[in-house]
Amino acid sequence: MAKVAFIGLGVMGYPMAAHLKNRGGHEVTVYNRTTAKAEKWVSEHGGALALTPSEAASDKEFVFACVGNDGDLRSVTVGPEGAFGSMKPGSIFIDNTTASAEVARELAEEAEKRGFGFIDAPVSGGQAGAENGVLTVMCGGDRATFEKARPVIDAYARMVGLMGPSGAGQLTKMVNQICIAGLVQGLAEGIHFGKKAGLDVEQVVEVISKGAAGSWQMENRHKTMNAGKYDFGFAVDWMRKDLEICLTEADRNGAKLPITALIDQFYKEVQQMGGGRWDTSSLLARLER
Repeated sequence: MAKVAFIGLGVMGYPMAAHLKNRGGHEVTVYNRTTAKAEKWVSEHGGALALTPSEAASDKEFVFACVGNDGDLRSVTVGPEGAFGSMKPGSIFIDNTTASAEVARELAEEAEKRGFGFIDAPVSGGQAGAENGVLTVMCGGDRATFEKARPVIDAYARMVGLMGPSGAGQLTKMVNQICIAGLVQGLAEGIHFGKKAGLDVEQVVEVISKGAAGSWQMENRHKTMNAGKYDFGFAVDWMRKDLEICLTEADRNGAKLPITALIDQFYKEVQQMGGGRWDTSSLLARLER
């Protein structure tokens, strides 16, 4: 059992923190910007509540964060009352936020100066993966720090991998989002075409999902897409945030992402339709306008 803090109890962080407490058996202190949510978490799972990131991180061996973006991450780490100000030497900060590789390297360098470790560890698997404790975790950092953190991360993960030095976890998450964007657009077009052709979409998917066209998106999203239901899962607003990170990094490293850039604009159109909080599979709704 370790002394753990978790900062950020959103759709992903709330169940992840619960797995650290209930499955991992760790002593967990939580912080959330909206205190009522942290109070609810403690009422359900026990543990302790902190009123600032600094208070949460004080005297902890491992500090986790899962917040919105680079700015939020800087705020809870090196901002006023940030976690970095109270972390003890030898402890480890594990960042599950999907953020830029740049901020990961920046915070890893700052953590090293202060005498503790930093792992960028974005996750994939969505809300269901977080709730079921079967997330894929892509880590960046040094091997020794990763090996110390991995047994704790395992509480909410199915797969945990060290992808390289600081920032490599975030870069791997970018690859993940690039691939997902293309898959969802392909699935949306396939379902749209099938409907226009007068086919039974359920029957079509039952057959083609067993062949080369099969994917997680097809298996888990085709029914709701076919029914026009998009009120769950990973939101379009968040996907656009992630794709912006991908496109910015591509500008920096020279990668060509023509399809990703196009699908980002498709998601912009979904936002303009009022679908910013719809699931990312709502690319089909754009085609069916």
